[in-house]
Amino acid sequence: MTARPRLTLLVALVLTALAVLAGDGVAERMGSGGWEDPAAESTYATGALEREFPGSQPNLLLLVDAGKAGVDDPAAAAEARRLTARLAAEPGVEGVGSYWATGSPALRSEDGTRALVAARVTGDEKAAGEVLDRIAPSYRGTHGPVEVTLGGGLAVRHEMQTIIQEDLLRAELIALPLTLVLLVMVFGSAVAALLPLGVGIVAILGTNAVLRGLTEFTDVSVFAQNLTTALGLGLAIDYALFVVRRYREELAAGAEPSAAVRTTLRTAGRTVLFSALTVAVSLAAMLVFPQYFLRSFAYAGIAVVLLAAAAALTLLPAALVLLGHRVDALDLRRLLRRTRTPAKDTAGAGWARAAGLVMRRAPVFAVLTTAGLVLLGLPFLGVNFGTADDRQLPTTAASRTVQEELRQDFPGDPGGSLTVLAQGSATPAQYAAYRDRIAALDGVVRVDGPLVSGTGAAAHAVYSVTPEGPAVGERAQRAVAELRSADAPFRTSVTGQAAVLADSKDAIADRLPWAAGIIVLVTLLLVFLLTGSVLIPLQAVVLNALSLTAMFGAVVWVFQDGHLSGLLGFTATGDIETTLPVLMFCVAFGLSMDYGVFLLSRIKEEYDATGDHEGAVRFGLARTGGLITAAAVILAVVMVAIGTSRVTNTKMLGLGVALAVVMDAMVVRSLLVPSVMRLTGRLTWWAPAPLRRFHDRFGVRESDAPAPAAPGPKGTEAPKEAEEIPEPAGTRG
Repeated sequence: MTARPRLTLLVALVLTALAVLAGDGVAERMGSGGWEDPAAESTYATGALEREFPGSQPNLLLLVDAGKAGVDDPAAAAEARRLTARLAAEPGVEGVGSYWATGSPALRSEDGTRALVAARVTGDEKAAGEVLDRIAPSYRGTHGPVEVTLGGGLAVRHEMQTIIQEDLLRAELIALPLTLVLLVMVFGSAVAALLPLGVGIVAILGTNAVLRGLTEFTDVSVFAQNLTTALGLGLAIDYALFVVRRYREELAAGAEPSAAVRTTLRTAGRTVLFSALTVAVSLAAMLVFPQYFLRSFAYAGIAVVLLAAAAALTLLPAALVLLGHRVDALDLRRLLRRTRTPAKDTAGAGWARAAGLVMRRAPVFAVLTTAGLVLLGLPFLGVNFGTADDRQLPTTAASRTVQEELRQDFPGDPGGSLTVLAQGSATPAQYAAYRDRIAALDGVVRVDGPLVSGTGAAAHAVYSVTPEGPAVGERAQRAVAELRSADAPFRTSVTGQAAVLADSKDAIADRLPWAAGIIVLVTLLLVFLLTGSVLIPLQAVVLNALSLTAMFGAVVWVFQDGHLSGLLGFTATGDIETTLPVLMFCVAFGLSMDYGVFLLSRIKEEYDATGDHEGAVRFGLARTGGLITAAAVILAVVMVAIGTSRVTNTKMLGLGVALAVVMDAMVVRSLLVPSVMRLTGRLTWWAPAPLRRFHDRFGVRESDAPAPAAPGPKGTEAPKEAEEIPEPAGTRG
């Protein structure tokens, strides 16, 4: 890269252009579901019902509004029957039924002005979406005496996908200029500020190409594009900030550009690669879950992290070689300078003084900070888990309007019933006895059916069970468990919103220990390889987890309980979608490790050079405190831009992770880390002899200076205070 910088950039430009072509249309191939466990009983039952009783699982509703004339008006009824017959003749549509064909009061509003046409659009999510795109324009709108609006699960998912794409484009238009302004403020130089943006754009475009390729083999959630944008910009900026900052330090120390780049890659470059691995591992843990919603974020996250690191370690060094000292061109800070910067390097002296203050009062800061973070996380103890529904959409969304009218003006809770599929040979008396057994269960208010198809061993029967309370409330979930444990003379499977929620919770609970174990064990190993300490990896895991408490508390207090819902523009449903906390934990923990690695690498570098524990902590904060804070603010701006989405889950993800990032950088890294490291003293660096030898052979360090002798188990160090940070020396910058 230093020998052929122009060739490096040319190859990168060609690959980026190819990525643009390869990633074209990726959003249209993504799905908006993925919360179900594909191996769950509810998923199996849903698929079997679609094959055997397509009309029992409608996913498309036509809300026909006849106005004051009413749905029984001859003209309105004739037009509704014509629409029903037309819909039944559409390719890919089955099980069409309507109020006018069945007379069912459940399909008519209580005031008699509106009624429903229900149908099942067949095929997987992508195929069904294509059918909806084809037929929707000819049904939506005014048809003689009636007005038609489209609703149902398929319409909700399709509109959600469209809104997410629009919101993502708006978020990018907000985030990019704001990010550029912030980078100019951080670097001063407009030239240096453009470099991180370039790295981020390359990472985003490359990840879109990767996701487009994955859609050929597996389902990918459209929500993953939001993470691609956020992490692509955020991590690229983190890595570029770290690399460019170190490069400028080396230039300021008198190195030539090529030598400065080599030193930067040998030091900061190692840290960037190490950081990328820790973030990728945190995101990869989501691969253990069966829901493709979570797996999609692992696909997008791993790709964008590795591409951002690759761009920061290849394109950026090539650009720095070509720019040389011109990396500081268009330095806007010169307009505010009256004199040149003094020869003595006092950069970060404020952070060093702050670190000294925190360490002088280490017990106070450690206790108060920990207590404050725990207090902020207490609302999460009252979390209720639910499923995503139409209320994720803005109130102006047409499909949500239909669902709201169904909830308010139609009898029963649409979509709230449970469906029991019975398979196997049975007599009419056995079917009737099983129905009576279901009706006798506590909390069941009505049982309809059975509807029987086939004979003998190939026979199928379906029962519709209406439980008390909300569709995914406690009574409905309890009814699922009782239905599944009820005796039956045939094989039974239960589905419905409450059954899907129960299966999703079980799948997450079953695999969560594996995901947490992967994250913790790999984090412990990677941080040990970086520091050679036994205690620091344990501190990193605990402190990173503490940094997430505010995020989880805020998620419940705001999005579940509804505080600030008017200001933020969403509808509180009283629960949190089951997979969201898992996703937010993996993303936020990975980003916390990102900042933790940056800080620990500089502390370790200084400790290796001087053996002064407290001086190393002050030096590390002095060199990275401003950098980490700037990176966190920029990433928070990107996440807040994502959080302006009109879809509640995306809003929750963006604003929640933004809060976690800010808390980690400004509270945990600034207050908790130095206070805890002061309390542990030189024991911070202790490791048993076998592990110390392992680290000497396989460990990673920023500088090539030998590490100081590790303290014994009872090693201590007298506290030292410094009025200013040490003068940088050699590659320590």
